[in-house]
Amino acid sequence: MEFASDNAAGAAPVILDALVRANEGFAVAYGDDAVTRQIERQFAELFERDVAVFLVGTGTAANALALAHLSPPWGAVLCHSEAHAIVHECGAPEFFGGGLRLLGIEGEAGKLQPRAILAALDRHFGLRPHQILPAVLSLTQASECGTVYQIDEIAALAALAHERGMAVHMDGARFANAVARLGAPPAEASWRAGVDVLSFGATKGGALAAEAVVFFDPARTDAMAERRKRGGHLVSKHRFIAAQFEAFLAGDQWLKLATHANRMADRLATHLAGVKLPPIWPVEANIVFVLLPQALHERLQAAGAHYYVIHTDRTDPATVPPGYVLVRLVTSFATTESSIDKFISLVKST
Repeated sequence: MEFASDNAAGAAPVILDALVRANEGFAVAYGDDAVTRQIERQFAELFERDVAVFLVGTGTAANALALAHLSPPWGAVLCHSEAHAIVHECGAPEFFGGGLRLLGIEGEAGKLQPRAILAALDRHFGLRPHQILPAVLSLTQASECGTVYQIDEIAALAALAHERGMAVHMDGARFANAVARLGAPPAEASWRAGVDVLSFGATKGGALAAEAVVFFDPARTDAMAERRKRGGHLVSKHRFIAAQFEAFLAGDQWLKLATHANRMADRLATHLAGVKLPPIWPVEANIVFVLLPQALHERLQAAGAHYYVIHTDRTDPATVPPGYVLVRLVTSFATTESSIDKFISLVKST
C-alpha cells in the first residue's frame, strides 16, 4: 500500500529494457550519440514543431536551469505559493539564476488565477530601477494539489504574462498525467496555449532518472548548453538518459503509463467517497487529498499503508478540523487495483 509518491515506484519495464539495449557497445559521450539525435526528432514530432531539447537527470535541475535561463538575476519568477520550485527545490532556481527571486502567489486548489497575478504585478513591480522586474510566469501542470489547468486557463494566463513582457514556463513533472486527463495533443496543452519552455518530466511517470527542458523556440537557447554544463547536468554517458526518453515516448508509452496512474487515483477517490471520505480537491491527475480521522490514520499506518501527512495552513477550500489529518495519496504506473482494494478494506474495517 505505497501511496507516498510516484517517485517511490521503480522504473517501468520498458525503460529498463531500453537501458539494457543502450548498454551494448560504445557511443559518443555528452549527447553526441545517435539515441540523443533520435530523441530530438521524437520531441519535434510529439509537439508538431521544431524544438530544442536539453536532457537532465532531475526535475529540480530542469526547473532551475530553465528559470535561470529565462530570467535575469534581477528578475522575478511568479509561481503558485505551493509550487515545487519555491517549496521543495532548496533555492536551486535562485542559486542557478544568480539571485533571481521566486514570488509565491496564492491560488485555489493549486492553480493560479489571472486576478491574483495582476494583483501581484501591481503590488510588487513598476518602480525601476528600485524593484526587480517580472520575468517569468511558472505554471505547475499537474498542480501540487493534483488539479489540472484546462487549455483555456493556460492560454489566459500565458496571454497575460506575454502582455507584461514575461516568458511562460511550465513545470511538467506530471505533464503526462495532465495531458492524459485532458485528452488533448501535447502541442495544444503547451506551446499553442502560450507556453515558452516546458520542464518535461519522465521520472515520476516511470523513468529511472530522466527529465527534459523543451524550448518551443530554439532561438531562445543561446548558451543554454553552457548553462547545463556549468550546472553539472551534462551527463557524460548521455545515451542512458536519451534511451529512457526514447522508450518513454515510443508508442505513447508515456501516456499509457500516466493513464494507468490516473485511473488508479480515480478508483481510490471513488472508493473513499463511497465511505464518506471525499477528496478535498478534484482528482484530475494521480493525486488524492483527503481528510482522515486521526484514529483511522494511525490504524492505517500501523497496518503498513504509506502516505504523506500534509502539515500546512493553506488547505482552502478545506480546513483540518480537530481530530483529523490531511493526507496525500499518490498513485503511479505501478499501483495495482489490489493494493487500493486492500487499503479501502482496511478503511472500511476500522
